[in-house]
Parts: sequence; structure tokens; C-alpha cells
Amino acid sequence: MENEYTPTVLTIAGFDPYGGAGIQIDTKTIHALGGYALSAITAMTAQNSQGVAAAEAVSPKMLRSQLTTLLDDVKVDAVKIGMLANADLVEVVVEMIKQYHLPNIVLDPVQVSSSGRELLEPDAVEVMVSRLFPLCRLVTPNLMETNTLLGTDYKGVLKENLLMAQGLFKLGADSVLLKGGHSMEREAVDCLVEPSGMACFSTPRVETAHTHGTGCLLSSAIAVHLANRLSLKESVQGAKDFLYDKLRFSHTLKLKYRKENVPRSEAIF
Repeated sequence: MENEYTPTVLTIAGFDPYGGAGIQIDTKTIHALGGYALSAITAMTAQNSQGVAAAEAVSPKMLRSQLTTLLDDVKVDAVKIGMLANADLVEVVVEMIKQYHLPNIVLDPVQVSSSGRELLEPDAVEVMVSRLFPLCRLVTPNLMETNTLLGTDYKGVLKENLLMAQGLFKLGADSVLLKGGHSMEREAVDCLVEPSGMACFSTPRVETAHTHGTGCLLSSAIAVHLANRLSLKESVQGAKDFLYDKLRFSHTLKLKYRKENVPRSEAIF
């Protein structure tokens, strides 16, 4: 009888010392959903619940060393990619995907933090689109990232989703999940657009301050479901349900902060 292996997901992203986004939330999510997480760090950040204070990319040599050391040893079932910082790191990731024939690539094209700090150098966007997009099973931009990629000013109403998806397809994306967290709709509606058509996934909005790392959580949850051999639609639905449940109960995470009554994006779990 063939052995049943633990689904293994490689996450390539930035380090968040606050623990709510990047490598940390990816790892928590993957383990919570029954997978095993490998991680390669692209950048060190200084951040907390109030925003990103600083970010510094690792060298291409260090990223390549992390990835080759892991991939020479362990076979992975899916890859989640987050913050890539600059064009050189994008090229390293492209090289590794091709060299190791990595499957089920889920790209969260992080460009700017929720507090407004730039996390991807402008010249890296073109490299990411031209070199990395075509290798991905799924790209998961939010509204702001979509507008940056397309040079548009969409407002986030549901009827715009097909237009946005068509624009992203022209950039080389195979499948796109247009995230609705920043939209103007009453519910959080994410639209999965594949060459075969579009399917939308809706959950009620959860009013909470615990929104730090929602995009990271969603994309890593999709990756671990793909690693479990679920279809793309099943993976998105499962990830949406997981995120919704975590947001609903996020109030149970109670950290002691030094200052009260300041704007915060708190960790989810």
C-alpha cells in the first residue's frame, strides 16, 4: 500500500516579527489545515499592528541558497509566493520554479502594505508579470494591486470583475482570484476567473480590527488545499470558509498593547 505523505507547501515571503502576516501566518495556516510548511524568507521587516516601519530584502544569493537547500531535500506539493521585494528576487524564484518543476504555484502579488509602505520596487512589477505570472496556477490580487497592474481606477463593484479579470489574463495569468475585501460590495465577494469561466464566492463581511494578514492567510490556505489535490474551485471555497471562520473568532485573540485607542490592524490568530 502506498504511503500517505503529509501535503507539503513551500512559502516564499517576507518575515513579520508581529506574527500576523508573511511567513508567520502562512506557516500557521498551512499547519492548521493539516499541511507541513517549508519557508524561504525574501525580506526582513520591522512591523507591528500599526504598520510597517522598515523592510530590507535578503540577497539573491541567500534566497537561492535557502531554496536549493530545501528543494534538494524535500519534494513540495504546492508553493505560495508573497512579498518578493525586487526584480532580482523575482528572477531567483522563476529560476527555482523551472529548475525543480514546482507545482501549484499560488502568487499573492504583494506590492504595498496595508499601512501604505511600498513592498515591491516599481521595476520589479514588470518582471513579475512577464516572468512569473505565466508559471502560476493562480494569482490572487486585491483591488489596489489590480489597479496598479492594469493602470486602472476600478472602484470594486461586482460588475467590474470580468473586465479586471480580462485585463489580468492579457498579462499572462492562467487563473485569477479577484479578492473582494477592499470592494464596495456589502459582502466579501471573491471571483475566480479561469479560461472556462467565472465563479464567485461570497461570505458575510466581519466587522473586526483583526485584519492583519488576511491576503496571506487566504493564499496559503488555497495552496495547502491544492497540495491536498482538491480542484481550484474547491481550494478557493475551502480557503474562503477557513478565513471567514478565523475572522469570526478573531476577537478571542487578545494582546496587551502599550497604547490604547490608536488605529490598528491586529493579527487574526
